[in-house]
Amino acid sequence: MAPSSKTTRILLIRPSALGDVVRTVPVLVSLRRAHPDAHIDWLVQDDFQEAIAHHPDLSRVIPFPRRAFGHQLTRGQFGPFRAFLRELRETQYDIVYDLQGLARSGMMTHATRAPRRIGFADAREFGWLGLTERIPVSADMHTVERMLALTHASGVPPVRDMRLYVSDKDRLGILADPDLPSDGYAVLAPGSRWPGKRWPDERFAAIAQHLVRRGLKVCLVGSRSERDHASRCLDLADRTPKIIDRMGKTTIGQLMAIIRFSAMVIANDSAALHIAVGFDRPSIALFGPTRVDRVGPYRREADVIQHIEPEDDLNHKHAASGLALMKRITVEEVMLRIDSMLLSDDVAELGDIDDVGDIDTN
Repeated sequence: MAPSSKTTRILLIRPSALGDVVRTVPVLVSLRRAHPDAHIDWLVQDDFQEAIAHHPDLSRVIPFPRRAFGHQLTRGQFGPFRAFLRELRETQYDIVYDLQGLARSGMMTHATRAPRRIGFADAREFGWLGLTERIPVSADMHTVERMLALTHASGVPPVRDMRLYVSDKDRLGILADPDLPSDGYAVLAPGSRWPGKRWPDERFAAIAQHLVRRGLKVCLVGSRSERDHASRCLDLADRTPKIIDRMGKTTIGQLMAIIRFSAMVIANDSAALHIAVGFDRPSIALFGPTRVDRVGPYRREADVIQHIEPEDDLNHKHAASGLALMKRITVEEVMLRIDSMLLSDDVAELGDIDDVGDIDTN
């Protein structure tokens, strides 16, 4: 069915996780191009709403307070969640896209009672039950292309635009931050939700040293829980002002602004990496037990360093085998990639290299 100007209310349901939310932006842009006058809302977990709140193609963010609802439901308090679902229904959406494909997103999709409820035919946890249109999409496609195929099947031409936006407050705050110089700093994101996706902390620490010696300040980013796995990097931050510790100390908006104005980003398979893609930052992506063709940095496969064989176990939930794959990435090859990037025009002009001293890690 071709897009129609009569379709005025559209809802995207993609609550989580942060990296997945960021990678859903091309769907929003595609829908806006196809429906320039439509009211387009996005239901997203409240923790992640800042990632999309300032996108010019979005009409409204609908924050989904997952943790609050979870606590209430376990205590038998069903009223707030029912009211949330009722509000979705009363908005009278014309089209709803379930881009998550799980039981919870499927339930919310069904609750809208929209005449067109579109989602993946292979949605897990019976998430397809509430759909009016179940679209078969290959699981071997990149996750962004899978979502674009879903909307394309409903008559929306794909627009592969993943640009992100930050608030003026966060943008100006980072630009005024004396610890983050305008003449260049690198972002290191040493964490990941899954242990098998983490490059060893001591190797990230060696990379931090290398960057400082090359004339860049280093900003460490990540969640509060990831601090437990970054002790060597954090120790360096305690001992030199050239390595700035922001792990667990930023809002999502601040994290995005830090990445937006960085000279380069070095990260595991994590949200920080996908945010870097959204801001078109030069990046080094460290991958182990992950299908890059499915969930790697979108249209930036050249950024990836990965060493896998056909027989390798690519299940990221298997920590031991995942770590073994991550350890195949050497410090030396990452350093060489950094040095190559510093010689390119893509990286911001650096400060005075002669001002950089050595860091003692003994």
